Amino acid sequence: MSQQYPYNSQPHQAYQGGPAPYQPPPPPKKGMSAWAIVGIVIGGLFVFLIALGALVGGGEDKADAGKTSDRTAVAPAEDADAKPADEPAQKPAEKKAPAEPEKKKLTSAEEFKAFVAKNGTPTEQTAVKHVTKVQGAEEQNDILDSVDVYTDFTGGFMSKDQNQAKLIASAFADWKDSENGLVTVYGSDGDMISNGNF
Repeated sequence: MSQQYPYNSQPHQAYQGGPAPYQPPPPPKKGMSAWAIVGIVIGGLFVFLIALGALVGGGEDKADAGKTSDRTAVAPAEDADAKPADEPAQKPAEKKAPAEPEKKKLTSAEEFKAFVAKNGTPTEQTAVKHVTKVQGAEEQNDILDSVDVYTDFTGGFMSKDQNQAKLIASAFADWKDSENGLVTVYGSDGDMISNGNF
Protein backbone atom coordinates (compact mmCIF):
# COMPACT_ATOMS: atom_id res chain seq x y z
CA MET A 1 0.00 0.00 0.00
CA SER A 2 1.26 3.37 -0.85
CA GLN A 3 1.52 6.10 1.60
CA GLN A 4 -0.98 8.88 1.07
CA TYR A 5 -0.35 12.40 2.14
CA PRO A 6 -3.13 14.60 3.25
CA TYR A 7 -3.97 17.61 1.01
CA ASN A 8 -1.21 20.20 1.07
CA SER A 9 0.83 18.23 3.50
CA GLN A 10 3.67 17.67 1.06
CA PRO A 11 6.85 19.48 1.88
CA HIS A 12 7.10 22.98 0.34
CA GLN A 13 9.18 23.30 -2.74
CA ALA A 14 10.81 26.51 -3.98
CA TYR A 15 8.92 28.45 -6.69
CA GLN A 16 10.42 27.58 -10.07
CA GLY A 17 8.30 29.35 -12.66
CA GLY A 18 4.90 28.34 -13.82
CA PRO A 19 1.76 29.81 -12.42
CA ALA A 20 2.20 32.09 -9.44
CA PRO A 21 0.92 30.85 -6.15
CA TYR A 22 -2.34 32.36 -4.89
CA GLN A 23 -2.02 35.65 -3.05
CA PRO A 24 -4.88 37.46 -1.30
CA PRO A 25 -6.01 40.73 -2.98
CA PRO A 26 -4.73 43.97 -1.49
CA PRO A 27 -7.13 45.69 0.90
CA PRO A 28 -9.40 48.28 -0.77
CA LYS A 29 -8.23 51.90 -0.67
CA LYS A 30 -10.31 54.24 1.42
CA GLY A 31 -11.93 57.17 -0.44
CA MET A 32 -12.06 60.75 0.74
CA SER A 33 -14.38 61.56 3.56
CA ALA A 34 -17.47 63.63 2.94
CA TRP A 35 -15.94 66.55 4.88
CA ALA A 36 -12.90 66.56 2.63
CA ILE A 37 -15.12 66.73 -0.47
CA VAL A 38 -17.18 69.56 1.04
CA GLY A 39 -13.99 71.45 1.87
CA ILE A 40 -12.68 71.11 -1.68
CA VAL A 41 -15.98 72.30 -3.17
CA ILE A 42 -16.18 75.32 -0.85
CA GLY A 43 -12.54 76.21 -1.54
CA GLY A 44 -13.09 75.96 -5.29
CA LEU A 45 -16.19 78.14 -5.04
CA PHE A 46 -14.25 80.71 -3.01
CA VAL A 47 -11.49 80.87 -5.64
CA PHE A 48 -14.10 81.16 -8.41
CA LEU A 49 -15.82 84.08 -6.67
CA ILE A 50 -12.52 85.89 -6.18
CA ALA A 51 -11.65 85.46 -9.86
CA LEU A 52 -15.14 86.62 -10.89
CA GLY A 53 -14.88 89.66 -8.65
CA ALA A 54 -11.52 90.54 -10.18
CA LEU A 55 -12.97 90.31 -13.69
CA VAL A 56 -16.14 92.25 -12.98
CA GLY A 57 -14.86 94.86 -10.55
CA GLY A 58 -11.34 94.92 -11.94
CA GLY A 59 -10.70 98.63 -11.47
CA GLU A 60 -11.31 101.50 -9.13
CA ASP A 61 -14.58 101.91 -7.38
CA LYS A 62 -16.88 104.03 -9.56
CA ALA A 63 -17.41 106.52 -6.77
CA ASP A 64 -13.65 107.03 -6.48
CA ALA A 65 -12.97 107.07 -10.24
CA GLY A 66 -12.64 110.86 -10.47
CA LYS A 67 -10.52 111.29 -7.33
CA THR A 68 -6.76 111.12 -7.36
CA SER A 69 -4.94 108.90 -4.96
CA ASP A 70 -2.88 110.39 -2.13
CA ARG A 71 0.12 108.45 -3.34
CA THR A 72 0.05 109.82 -6.90
CA ALA A 73 1.84 113.03 -7.53
CA VAL A 74 0.10 115.46 -9.80
CA ALA A 75 2.43 117.75 -11.68
CA PRO A 76 1.33 121.39 -11.64
CA ALA A 77 0.04 122.53 -15.00
CA GLU A 78 2.31 124.97 -16.74
CA ASP A 79 0.79 128.31 -17.48
CA ALA A 80 0.28 128.63 -21.21
CA ASP A 81 0.99 132.37 -21.09
CA ALA A 82 4.20 132.03 -19.06
CA LYS A 83 7.25 132.86 -21.14
CA PRO A 84 10.88 132.19 -20.41
CA ALA A 85 12.79 135.24 -19.12
CA ASP A 86 15.43 135.04 -21.85
CA GLU A 87 12.89 135.40 -24.70
CA PRO A 88 13.56 138.90 -26.00
CA ALA A 89 10.61 139.75 -28.25
CA GLN A 90 6.98 138.96 -28.07
CA LYS A 91 5.60 137.12 -31.08
CA PRO A 92 2.56 138.69 -32.66
CA ALA A 93 -0.63 136.91 -31.73
CA GLU A 94 -2.03 134.80 -34.50
CA LYS A 95 -5.51 135.74 -35.51
CA LYS A 96 -7.90 132.86 -35.37
CA ALA A 97 -10.82 132.61 -37.69
CA PRO A 98 -14.09 133.01 -35.86
CA ALA A 99 -15.49 129.65 -34.93
CA GLU A 100 -18.50 128.56 -36.91
CA PRO A 101 -21.59 128.34 -34.80
CA GLU A 102 -22.43 124.75 -34.08
CA LYS A 103 -25.47 123.51 -35.85
CA LYS A 104 -28.24 122.73 -33.46
CA LYS A 105 -28.97 119.04 -33.47
CA LEU A 106 -32.54 118.37 -34.49
CA THR A 107 -34.80 116.39 -32.23
CA SER A 108 -36.36 113.20 -33.51
CA ALA A 109 -39.69 114.98 -33.93
CA GLU A 110 -38.05 117.73 -36.02
CA GLU A 111 -36.22 115.16 -38.16
CA PHE A 112 -39.47 113.24 -38.68
CA LYS A 113 -41.36 116.41 -39.65
CA ALA A 114 -38.59 117.42 -42.07
CA PHE A 115 -38.65 113.97 -43.70
CA VAL A 116 -42.43 114.05 -44.17
CA ALA A 117 -42.30 117.65 -45.44
CA LYS A 118 -39.88 116.50 -48.14
CA ASN A 119 -41.22 113.00 -48.96
CA GLY A 120 -44.77 112.74 -47.58
CA THR A 121 -48.15 113.18 -49.20
CA PRO A 122 -50.11 116.38 -48.50
CA THR A 123 -52.42 114.56 -46.05
CA GLU A 124 -49.40 113.08 -44.19
CA GLN A 125 -47.81 116.54 -44.06
CA THR A 126 -50.97 117.95 -42.50
CA ALA A 127 -51.21 115.13 -39.95
CA VAL A 128 -47.51 115.32 -38.95
CA LYS A 129 -47.89 119.01 -38.04
CA HIS A 130 -49.65 117.76 -34.88
CA VAL A 131 -46.59 115.74 -33.69
CA THR A 132 -45.07 117.18 -30.53
CA LYS A 133 -42.52 114.53 -29.55
CA VAL A 134 -40.95 111.32 -30.90
CA GLN A 135 -39.38 108.99 -28.38
CA GLY A 136 -37.23 105.90 -29.09
CA ALA A 137 -36.53 106.52 -32.77
CA GLU A 138 -32.76 106.77 -32.40
CA GLU A 139 -32.21 103.48 -30.52
CA GLN A 140 -32.96 100.61 -32.87
CA ASN A 141 -31.67 97.05 -32.75
CA ASP A 142 -34.05 95.23 -35.16
CA ILE A 143 -35.10 92.87 -32.38
CA LEU A 144 -37.96 94.73 -30.75
CA ASP A 145 -38.02 98.41 -31.67
CA SER A 146 -40.71 100.46 -30.00
CA VAL A 147 -41.27 104.12 -30.83
CA ASP A 148 -43.77 106.48 -29.21
CA VAL A 149 -45.10 109.48 -31.16
CA TYR A 150 -46.91 112.11 -29.10
CA THR A 151 -49.40 114.50 -30.69
CA ASP A 152 -51.76 117.29 -29.66
CA PHE A 153 -54.79 115.16 -30.56
CA THR A 154 -57.33 114.24 -27.88
CA GLY A 155 -59.23 111.03 -27.29
CA GLY A 156 -58.36 107.38 -27.61
CA PHE A 157 -59.06 104.71 -30.24
CA MET A 158 -62.48 106.07 -31.05
CA SER A 159 -61.40 109.71 -31.40
CA LYS A 160 -62.13 111.80 -34.47
CA ASP A 161 -58.34 112.11 -35.02
CA GLN A 162 -57.74 108.38 -35.38
CA ASN A 163 -57.39 108.59 -39.18
CA GLN A 164 -54.70 111.27 -38.90
CA ALA A 165 -52.92 109.18 -36.25
CA LYS A 166 -52.87 106.25 -38.70
CA LEU A 167 -51.35 108.58 -41.33
CA ILE A 168 -48.64 109.53 -38.81
CA ALA A 169 -47.87 105.84 -38.15
CA SER A 170 -47.73 105.19 -41.90
CA ALA A 171 -45.42 108.15 -42.49
CA PHE A 172 -43.18 106.95 -39.66
CA ALA A 173 -42.91 103.54 -41.37
CA ASP A 174 -41.66 105.39 -44.47
CA TRP A 175 -39.08 107.27 -42.39
CA LYS A 176 -37.64 104.44 -40.28
CA ASP A 177 -37.28 100.78 -41.13
CA SER A 178 -36.99 97.88 -38.68
CA GLU A 179 -37.47 94.15 -38.95
CA ASN A 180 -39.67 94.10 -35.86
CA GLY A 181 -40.72 97.66 -35.03
CA LEU A 182 -43.90 99.07 -33.53
CA VAL A 183 -44.84 102.75 -33.61
CA THR A 184 -47.58 103.95 -31.26
CA VAL A 185 -49.30 107.33 -31.62
CA TYR A 186 -50.57 108.97 -28.42
CA GLY A 187 -52.79 111.95 -27.81
CA SER A 188 -52.03 114.91 -25.58
CA ASP A 189 -53.93 113.26 -22.74
CA GLY A 190 -51.71 110.15 -22.96
CA ASP A 191 -54.32 107.88 -24.51
CA MET A 192 -53.19 105.62 -27.35
CA ILE A 193 -54.87 106.57 -30.61
CA SER A 194 -53.24 104.30 -33.16
CA ASN A 195 -50.25 102.07 -33.81
CA GLY A 196 -48.54 100.33 -36.70
CA ASN A 197 -45.51 98.30 -37.73
CA PHE A 198 -42.45 99.87 -39.28
